[in-house]
Amino acid sequence: MTSEALAAFRKTHGQELAKLAEEHLKHDLQESDREILQRAASRFSTHATIGSILGLGLGALLAFRVRSARMRMFTAFKTKEKPTHVQFADGRTEAIPDVTRLVQPTVFGDIAAYFFFTAGGLFVGGETGLLTGSFAAGRTIMKDPDARQRIETAFRKFRADALRREATRLDGGQSVFDKFL
Repeated sequence: MTSEALAAFRKTHGQELAKLAEEHLKHDLQESDREILQRAASRFSTHATIGSILGLGLGALLAFRVRSARMRMFTAFKTKEKPTHVQFADGRTEAIPDVTRLVQPTVFGDIAAYFFFTAGGLFVGGETGLLTGSFAAGRTIMKDPDARQRIETAFRKFRADALRREATRLDGGQSVFDKFL
């Protein structure tokens, strides 16, 4: 079994692909095209950041609202007069246990509510930000049709080179069984 069998030890080709992308940016694009790509990337990043921050805030607000509603409900439950015994049709009487302490909000429950609501808000806000950011970045690139064509061509060339390098790496002379065993 090789060290690449575990995901933590796999070698990624990120640096190699970054160098390849930089070569394509230098050779296939004009300076104005690079500026358009920088603006698009900036808009994408800004939308994702703002969406994440808004999601965190909304999650915290919802957690606070849920916590305060739980506290109000518990207070109302605690102050109401509750029956202490039940009498059955055959005349038998049974005591009803006091469940007040079982429905009382706890610190652990508050921590869990804040954690899960803010995590959910971060996820929803971040994903919404990524979606709106990709639309905004796409509109930035689509403004100039000539630059759009050059950017698409450069991306296709980069993608073809990256796939060629991946194919070369995969066809390194090993059999399929050697790679897995």
